[in-house]
Amino acid sequence: MLDYQCGELGYDGHKGTDFRLPTLADMARGVNVLAAADGVVRGLRDGIPDVGPTETTAGKECGNGVVLRHADGWETQYCHMKSGSIAVQSGQQIAAGTVLGQVGLSGKTEFPHLHLSLRRHGEVVDPFDLSAFPACDALGESLWRDAPDYQAGGLLGVGFNVAVPQYSDVKAGSADQSPLPADAAALVFWLHAFGGHKGDVVTLIVDGPEGRLVDHRATLPKDQAEFFRAAGTRLKTSAWPNGEYTGTAILTRSGAEISRSEHQMHVR
Repeated sequence: MLDYQCGELGYDGHKGTDFRLPTLADMARGVNVLAAADGVVRGLRDGIPDVGPTETTAGKECGNGVVLRHADGWETQYCHMKSGSIAVQSGQQIAAGTVLGQVGLSGKTEFPHLHLSLRRHGEVVDPFDLSAFPACDALGESLWRDAPDYQAGGLLGVGFNVAVPQYSDVKAGSADQSPLPADAAALVFWLHAFGGHKGDVVTLIVDGPEGRLVDHRATLPKDQAEFFRAAGTRLKTSAWPNGEYTGTAILTRSGAEISRSEHQMHVR
């Protein structure tokens, strides 16, 4: 099973396009979900907690959501929205761009994202490629006004910590402790990424005011839809030198750099 670019950003049986947020902190700040086109609210659901899958998820995998009916047999469905955020009513006529609610973590989902499904006369349609028989070497007509860029893998976040952070803190958006105190027992730089392939190389570098402190490389042993890595060094004197510290994270595939992120902090 491949995505519309013949990549691996999908899984068999998935019936929509996912727009994820990097962390739970981004969800808490609030990201609006907008109507993709003019339409009428066919149905909605709200009030499901933003806690991901539970024993009560069965039959409500979409979580909090909205279904819009458009002209000529088209429908769009918006899933996993934030509890209490639904801002429209059933039967309401709305225009493209109307705020429907916000991105959440309700229903069958492990991370905060919007699941957008597109259907015509009840049949699922991929808005990226309308070809009856998609081919890897040719893209068909798209329904996007401005199609989102395709990125086969990349970095979701980076940061500094005094130790290797818990993965739950990375996903929550609370793992970055910069600027670190001058007497921190260790200096650790971490990355959070998606779309990892077996054989990808992850590089973590930290440069300080007196030179390079960390230069770590690791090869992914298997495909990983989401992952994080960390590397660092312990304090060997009474304090870290005063000045600027730059952490650089790089994801490389088949010898080509596909994603890079830098993070700076000043230690006093």
